Amino acid sequence: MAAAGAEAGGRAGQLKSSGLRHGWTTGACATAATKAAYTALLTGEFPDPVTITLPKGQQPAFALAAEQLTFATGPTQPAAAERPTPEGERPVVAMAGVVKDAGDDPDVTHGALIRATVRPGEPGVGVVFRAGPGVGTVTKAGLPLAVGEPAINPVPRQMIRDAVAEVAAAHGGSGDVVVEVSVDHGEEIARSTWNPRLGILGGLSILGTTGIVVPYSCSAWIDSIRRGVDVARAAGRTHVAGCTGSTSEKVAVAVHGLPEDALLDMGDFAGAVLKYLKRHPVPRLTIAGGFAKLSKLAHGHLDLHSARSQVDKGYLAELARRGGADEELAAAVAVANTGLEAVQLCRAAGVPLGDLVAEAARATALGVLLGSPVAVDVICIDRAGTIVGRAEPLGP
Repeated sequence: MAAAGAEAGGRAGQLKSSGLRHGWTTGACATAATKAAYTALLTGEFPDPVTITLPKGQQPAFALAAEQLTFATGPTQPAAAERPTPEGERPVVAMAGVVKDAGDDPDVTHGALIRATVRPGEPGVGVVFRAGPGVGTVTKAGLPLAVGEPAINPVPRQMIRDAVAEVAAAHGGSGDVVVEVSVDHGEEIARSTWNPRLGILGGLSILGTTGIVVPYSCSAWIDSIRRGVDVARAAGRTHVAGCTGSTSEKVAVAVHGLPEDALLDMGDFAGAVLKYLKRHPVPRLTIAGGFAKLSKLAHGHLDLHSARSQVDKGYLAELARRGGADEELAAAVAVANTGLEAVQLCRAAGVPLGDLVAEAARATALGVLLGSPVAVDVICIDRAGTIVGRAEPLGP
């Protein structure tokens, strides 16, 4: 039973208590641009603003910053009704653009113009994705996309497919389209990201698992984590979960059946969760997150942001040796493109690298919590939400 006057908990409660304004992911912007462009391809008119449905059901509206129809006779850029489409002619290509608003998060893509160009595809192929200018192409293994694919991640791809299906049903389309996503100045912006090192060349990645950018990178979000702990304690919770993102949050709920006010949107701030729980303990803490981020915690880092800590492949190779890897496998882990590739290599060889990382992350957490009565378990997942490592509860 929640204490009288207690605030709402969970991700939404933390965001509200932080006083920060959320934003929209590149994936949400690309989806909105695609929906507007495909609608115009079928009807000759751009919806503005255009409304999309996010994975959790929210329905934000986006204003268009660019639009263009191309007919067999050439392109037009209709700014208003005084520019009619050529009589009796249907467009053959449509482009719409949305400016990304990252809210109060210091995101390098804030203000970028994200365009989607849609044209008819071959019958029966569904949605085919292309990387336009400023969107990268995958050139190395270890990412959730095949080599040679546009760097448009799985959740944004599904959001775009859903939007295309919605428009097709509303306007009698087939849903067979080629969607080219581009980002103005994206190749230049990408130099400030890890994309080149990961083998994503030519531009940015189109990202997002919820469609919403939560502003983590400031003291206000750390304060919101503390308020999340306070809410859980006021509600009498004896088990909370610190999660790095929405996918790991879903896994923690599925594994432990935790209510919303027991979920701490930890993001990259593992240290903030651990240090506050040391002073304000809850009997049990589950730490859930992506393998790569939790490998940083395993190595002793308490700030998991990519700008402030990195996955150490040499450390992962040493853990693999402890788990029985031979030198050939350890050497392959040391040069893996990503942490995900490292854990896949070890899994194929029967080496429990995921469990070893989870156990080491648990040890780091218990070291911070030393002297506080908090038992810790750890769940490592891959990008699809599959559990790749577990460490069972262990107390001080």
